[in-house]
Amino acid sequence: MKKYKCIPCGYIYDPMLGDADSGIAPGTAFEDLPHDWQCPVCFVDKGDFEPIED
Repeated sequence: MKKYKCIPCGYIYDPMLGDADSGIAPGTAFEDLPHDWQCPVCFVDKGDFEPIED
């Protein structure tokens, strides 16, 4: 599963870790995040993320 980077703040969403503060379980692909999920650091929408290469 690919990691995604928040363009404005640089936060990395790692699907292997999930986002415990938002109730996102480890193993959740970025594509499977809820439509209204936001960056836990700067609160932008999923559209402000880009895939990164490992």
